Amino acid sequence: MALVEMVMPKMGESIMEGTVLKWLKNVGDTIEQDESVLEVATDKVDTEVPAIQGGVLKEILVKEGDVVAVGAPIAIISTGGDDTAAPAAPAAAEAPAAAPQAAPAQPAAATNGAAVAKLDQPASGRFYSPLVLNIAREEGISMQELEYVPGTGSEGRVSKKDILAYLESRKGAPAQAAAPAPQAQPQASAPAAAPAPAAAPQAAAPQVKPAASYGGNVEMIEMDRMRKMIADRMVDSKRISPHVTSFVEADVTNIVNWRNKWKDAYKKREGENLTFTPIFIDAIAKAIKDFPMINVSVDGGTIIRHKDINIGMAVALPSGNLIVPNIKNADQLNLNGLTKKVNDLANRGRMNKLTPDDLAGGTYTVSNVGSFGNVMGTPIIMQPQVAIMAVGAIKKKPAVIETPEGDLIGIRHFMFLSHSYDHRVVDGSLGGMFVRRVADYLENFDVNTTI
Repeated sequence: MALVEMVMPKMGESIMEGTVLKWLKNVGDTIEQDESVLEVATDKVDTEVPAIQGGVLKEILVKEGDVVAVGAPIAIISTGGDDTAAPAAPAAAEAPAAAPQAAPAQPAAATNGAAVAKLDQPASGRFYSPLVLNIAREEGISMQELEYVPGTGSEGRVSKKDILAYLESRKGAPAQAAAPAPQAQPQASAPAAAPAPAAAPQAAAPQVKPAASYGGNVEMIEMDRMRKMIADRMVDSKRISPHVTSFVEADVTNIVNWRNKWKDAYKKREGENLTFTPIFIDAIAKAIKDFPMINVSVDGGTIIRHKDINIGMAVALPSGNLIVPNIKNADQLNLNGLTKKVNDLANRGRMNKLTPDDLAGGTYTVSNVGSFGNVMGTPIIMQPQVAIMAVGAIKKKPAVIETPEGDLIGIRHFMFLSHSYDHRVVDGSLGGMFVRRVADYLENFDVNTTI
């Protein structure tokens, strides 16, 4: 039989290695092509790695917790072919975990047209492989609907076979959701365990000093893997970019009143919250088109101006760490489209379901420090970008209101915008004009906008 070498795939730009968090299959298990075999953590995201070919897992070459370079062998798969020596599978190195293998040919044997019953309760918190998420996106299955799909994988996870069976059932009986349910998978309602934080032994991290080095009543807390990476990146950013921050206070009364008018109707219609973040991102995208030299990165002595406007948004994880997925081509989406993308990325970020592609390619970042009750902040730039904006809490203040009949004192809603930028390539005039332009777009928001 043929032996195929499975290697650590490349899971995004600039990613050179990954840490094996957990093997989902054991030696001797039968696996199908594209079925998840192990969980891997990179410096951008945790994800599952699918099998490059179907067969039997013959040998596991790396242990949980090992840091493995991209392209290095991690397992041997025995296929049902002729006797051959173990050939390397070069294609595997190019197959990212989120490889969009569109909708593969659907195995009729998996469904035979039988109806697949939905779960009675959504399996929130369940982990989905990038392949399953890609199929769901291409077939128009929302995250809410996906949580009702029964899974037969480990800890109730949805496999490729499960989602294809669900699609076949949905296609064959679009209006018959009440068909008698075969076996509902009881284990699917149990939330999938988060990737084991125990897999933290990153070799490059500095060692914590022994407790004896500190006096007084102290507790020693080892940083988790993500916190170590955040620390390294923040130090690198301050070392690389001379930070300057400009501040502007914006009157966002029109936006507050508009959102109060629409939020309940939007929630009822879409089943999602209408937040301020999409409005902020829309204003930033418009300002970037006015000042394209904010949308750049630096490579040595070369300035790279990006034509795509990919705006990242900082998402706080339950652990307290931050992750920054980005909205690709944000300038090409209307307010409803931005709202959908913001909610999707925020929800998947909190449930650890982001893919490497969600985090790659950002050109500008916004951080909503107001969600923590802060009125302003001095954010640190996400390298290799050259600017980042923090939006503060919205506060009511007395203000002078100019009218044709004269000035009046009234109550208005104000918010601070804090714009940090890389003084190597962004001077104070550009940095200051940009944040002022964002404030102008917010202050001149059209209250007749529909969503």
